Amino acid sequence: MRRSHRERHRTQRVGWLRAAVLGANDGIVSTASLVIGVAAANISQENVLVAGLAGLVAGAMSMAAGEYVSVHSQADAEQADIARERQELKTDDASERKELAAIYQSRGLEPALARQVADQLMAHDALGAHLRDELGISQESRARPIQAALASATSFAIGAALPLSVAALSPARILTTTVGGTSLICLTVLGAVAARAGGAPMAIAAIRVTFWSALAMGLTAAVGAMFGVSA
Repeated sequence: MRRSHRERHRTQRVGWLRAAVLGANDGIVSTASLVIGVAAANISQENVLVAGLAGLVAGAMSMAAGEYVSVHSQADAEQADIARERQELKTDDASERKELAAIYQSRGLEPALARQVADQLMAHDALGAHLRDELGISQESRARPIQAALASATSFAIGAALPLSVAALSPARILTTTVGGTSLICLTVLGAVAARAGGAPMAIAAIRVTFWSALAMGLTAAVGAMFGVSA
């Protein structure tokens, strides 16, 4: 029995992988940095947790708003292109047919075959053929603002919950060390896993995210200590 062959390409997961990793990384780094910076200022543990929780909520909402606005702009541009293409198909079908055939010809088809393919695809779904092959818009790649906003906010909140949970459970005297160490370990693992899923070198990705995260936490701790209150 012949088995069907299905290929898996890593580029299919680039979109959601980027959004999820970016949100989780931001959640861990920003919240851990905030917690460490406030703790370095000799603030009580209760106030540190309040600051961390506020950072989680504000960060998640900021991610959601930013992603929504960005993706909605993309969706608006797509809708404008779709409306324009629909109008062109109504008013100048012949030119649109030649345009589609020229696209297939540029990809290697003989002129006669390119015209035949264009005719058949336009007979089946003229608008869909032009959106896909002329504009690069498909149902799978269409911009979804609400989905993107929810995904970004959720991934940020999940990432931010890690250092906040450690801060709540850690003794006050070692809070900075435990939050920083735990966050860096998780960021290293997250960077390596994301690189593995995307087919990139794991070690380089892990080192990169660890270095920049440690730098962010260190600078925030220095600011907190500089402007902190007396113990």
